[in-house]
Amino acid sequence: MILSNEPVLVTHSLQKDFGTAAAVVHAVNGVDLQLQRGETVAIMGPSGCGKSTLLHLLGGLERPSDGEIQVDGQSLTRMSEKALAKLRRTTVGFVFQAFHLMDELTAVENVELPALVAGTAPKSARARALQLLEQVGLSDRANFLPSALSGGQKQRVGVARSLINDPVLVLADEPTGNLDSAATDDVLRLFDKLRDAGQTLVLVTHDQRIGDTADRLVTMRDGEFLDDVRRASGSRTAVLDLEREV
Repeated sequence: MILSNEPVLVTHSLQKDFGTAAAVVHAVNGVDLQLQRGETVAIMGPSGCGKSTLLHLLGGLERPSDGEIQVDGQSLTRMSEKALAKLRRTTVGFVFQAFHLMDELTAVENVELPALVAGTAPKSARARALQLLEQVGLSDRANFLPSALSGGQKQRVGVARSLINDPVLVLADEPTGNLDSAATDDVLRLFDKLRDAGQTLVLVTHDQRIGDTADRLVTMRDGEFLDDVRRASGSRTAVLDLEREV
């Protein structure tokens, strides 16, 4: 895979504070991160360490207190709310632990919805949604409501939805947190396929299996990065092969 020399994601001295000057909480405290195209980073740490807040900052869901964020060469810290909304529709894809599917819409309707909101023609949006459902192994569930899907199937619908507008960056918040072991394996294999296809992923997780199969493992505590470990060549593949054998 040939990757661009330009990073997809850059943060510099990123800061997010809550509270007042007398009792301030540094949820994200001076974080520096650079992520190349086709790279997967897992961010791990105890509850309350700032992982989800960091993810919200990277996706433009929250504004930083200080520092810089660039996604695909665009500075989020200088964007208007309207520009941030457009970026969230077209450049960043989100995968949520709680799925956030619309109960009254079928799987294919859930997947195509962000494309329709972004202005894609209905026929094109439907074709792309069906293609993505096939990619995640759910073409036979396209017309099922979420109530008729398992947890793993719902999460795969969520992943397909996150890809509908061809984002350069996919952000996943505890994507296996509500899944059993078999469903987790399905999502891990899917993330692996996305990475091999050149997708850039940031995965916030408590699941050590995600950490073991990422290109990089970042450990976070009290709003700061303690470690940022890159996998040695072949180690990630070896872990995945072992998982498949088991």
